[in-house]
Amino acid sequence: MKLLRVNMDRVETTWEPVPLEYERFGGRALIAKILLAEVPPECEPLGPYNKLILAPGLLGGTNLSSSARLSVGGKSPLTGGVKEANCGGDASFHLARLGIKAVVVEGQPAEGKLYVLHISRRGAELFPADDWRGLGTYATVAKAREKWGEDCIVLSIGPAGEMRLAAAGVACTGYEDQTCRMAARGGLGAVMGSKGLKAVVVDPAGGEAPPLADPELFRAAARRFATELAENPRTGRQGAMHLYGTSAIVEAVNEMGAFPTRNFREGRFEGVENLRGPHLREITLARGGKVGTRCMANCVIACCNVFVDPQGNPIVATLQYETIGMLGSNLGIGSLDEVARLNRICNDLGLDSIETGAALGVAAEAGLARFGDVESFAALLDEIARGTVLGRVLGQGAVVAGRVLGVSRVPAAKGQAMPAYDPRALKGNGVTYATSPMGADHTAGNAFGVRDKVNPLAVAGQREASLKLQLDVTMLDSTGLCLFARPPVYADPQLMVDLINGRFGWGWSVADLEEFKKTVIRTELEFNRRAGLTSADDRIPEYMRREPLPPHNTVFDVPDSELDTIFANL
Repeated sequence: MKLLRVNMDRVETTWEPVPLEYERFGGRALIAKILLAEVPPECEPLGPYNKLILAPGLLGGTNLSSSARLSVGGKSPLTGGVKEANCGGDASFHLARLGIKAVVVEGQPAEGKLYVLHISRRGAELFPADDWRGLGTYATVAKAREKWGEDCIVLSIGPAGEMRLAAAGVACTGYEDQTCRMAARGGLGAVMGSKGLKAVVVDPAGGEAPPLADPELFRAAARRFATELAENPRTGRQGAMHLYGTSAIVEAVNEMGAFPTRNFREGRFEGVENLRGPHLREITLARGGKVGTRCMANCVIACCNVFVDPQGNPIVATLQYETIGMLGSNLGIGSLDEVARLNRICNDLGLDSIETGAALGVAAEAGLARFGDVESFAALLDEIARGTVLGRVLGQGAVVAGRVLGVSRVPAAKGQAMPAYDPRALKGNGVTYATSPMGADHTAGNAFGVRDKVNPLAVAGQREASLKLQLDVTMLDSTGLCLFARPPVYADPQLMVDLINGRFGWGWSVADLEEFKKTVIRTELEFNRRAGLTSADDRIPEYMRREPLPPHNTVFDVPDSELDTIFANL
């Protein structure tokens, strides 16, 4: 495999052999390694010294189910530290099949210049794209496919990324109707915009499956992995993930009192009945939409949907739990049609629906919108689209919006908005939000899945649960596995070892895998330390420590001493 370096200063691309120190890293792990080795930690995130990194996981390009997540990384303009966001879609699979370990975008072009990077088996080339300026992500995909064909894969930013707004993400096309899969978190769309890069277009023709060091071992492990996913009561064809997608958990989170409602003022939403998974499935099918679809070709779970309007016209694919929470209950909105409308606008602008939903909640707190009134929130999104001063403030995320608007009730940690789980009712997530090198990110270690083992309202056991979850998820993010495909490899780590050894022949043991997980976290923590982050950044907002959350009337009370020592034994 090789590295593709894209120098925006000189507007040129070069191919390099993979350095020895990068060989055994992929996805999130490789991003951390490159950032620590090549990026000055104290650099300006939107300046020339930061780098944008696109990295398939270690198992990318293989036929292993659910292994085509793409990691996008750089120094975050929100947290000021390391950031990896990943997405489904087709980019990771085909980049890996073209023999690309990572795409590393460096420097900045002349002021105002915009480019598209085209990658194929024949090479890579930058094309001027000034006439692409201002296009939404959907129009960008259409323009790319008009030029390079319907089969091309497109990674792009919308106007929010071009304006370098910190709530901007990177959109990726996916399987069939999945045209806007978002590597949403951390402001990496703004980093891409700062590089003058509107889109990366990948021609999949001529790609080859990566070689297997031990084909028999890998294929046996891959078959077992797929079989266990298919037979699992949650991920199988009769399981909640396949039937309802991520919206399957709406009711459960609401029942436990952690569903963010009206800017995280309450943990239960009275309109939850119209946001729950079975309702989403029912109206989607009744209108001629799709459920149980894939975001990547090689996935047996198939948890996606294509949500359509009453006339059967596609609105978004996929309508996810986090969006339902942050653009729904968090804004006092109880209609899936209204949530989907806001979601579509965010997707087209290239905005993270979590960060944007939090910023809109803060705006409503300041009296600039009305909870439950979709038109008032659509008007604020229009401000972002037009690039007004207010729009740019909101597009910089929840923390900036709170500071400018004089709102102290801002649900964020390390400068990044919290996802749709209130940490006062799911305290393990609070520990993850505060301590993860990634900031407030549920994918860095979501305690919702262990609520039956650790009381989510108690203090006891939260640090230990979060630590284990944070370590385990590095394995998924570094191999390219989807978070929802975790049951087989969490139940038996030897299965992951067999997959890695079958692919690469490294002779790893389970102990080696455990050390690898620790290495990823240690590398990220070291980058953040050098960037200036301290234990003072590892905190939950003050108001969540003193303001009880209905209905359980709990506060976040995990002691600072436990937050400060979570990684003490790494």
